[in-house]
Amino acid sequence: MPLSAPLPRVAAMTLSTDACLAAITYHSRGFADAVRDNLDARVEHCPDWDVADLVWHLTEVHWFWRTIAGERLAAPADESQRPGRPEREDLVAAFERGAAELVDTLRDADQEAPVWTWFPGRQDIGFITRHQVQEAAVHHWDAVNAAGKAWTVETEVAADAVEEFLTCSLADENDVKQLGRSLSGPIVLTATDTGSSWTIAQADPAAALLWTPRADGPATVSGTTADLLLWLYGRVALPTDQPERVAEFRSLSSTD
Repeated sequence: MPLSAPLPRVAAMTLSTDACLAAITYHSRGFADAVRDNLDARVEHCPDWDVADLVWHLTEVHWFWRTIAGERLAAPADESQRPGRPEREDLVAAFERGAAELVDTLRDADQEAPVWTWFPGRQDIGFITRHQVQEAAVHHWDAVNAAGKAWTVETEVAADAVEEFLTCSLADENDVKQLGRSLSGPIVLTATDTGSSWTIAQADPAAALLWTPRADGPATVSGTTADLLLWLYGRVALPTDQPERVAEFRSLSSTD
């Protein structure tokens, strides 16, 4: 579960619900195409997994959130109800069915309906819809990468996912206190393809990490919007002249 997020800042969804659902559908189909004949390959950034494990992981993720949204649960889905892992030859088909059911469930749902989520700042189905975009997109990249091919996330989707990550996955005051860590200065992410920037900073060493949509200083890390998303999730390396500050940021954010 990600670190609890800074409650004072809750970014609104920048992609429409329809755009989110279209993105989940697109990335789920691309994921299925990439894994279909490649289940034995290793997953570079999940080193204990082969592609079959990756398929099952995303299938379980879809079941979990589909159950919460569909049943309007106020607590996590009951693990005893989790379906068993299919035989290897049935994995991709099971994933495809589950992905389609997730999209159908979210499309039919009231996005403002209250449900349990791991993010205290947004406890509604709209959170699930938005977060499942980056879940599908990042694992789509994992699947294509495992097949030895190149592919990247569409810019608009990546930009929304970057802001969702910065809203939901940075340390709050309690996390900072428990971890005993802080940033020695701001982190500035700059997108070379759009010119957008995001600054992450603390008001003081004991405060939550918060972000603003501008560059408050020189770039700490630069890359395309898609590369910045993948960098946040530890999928790609991007150059920086402040490695110690980047390490501080990594220790105060979560990709789980």
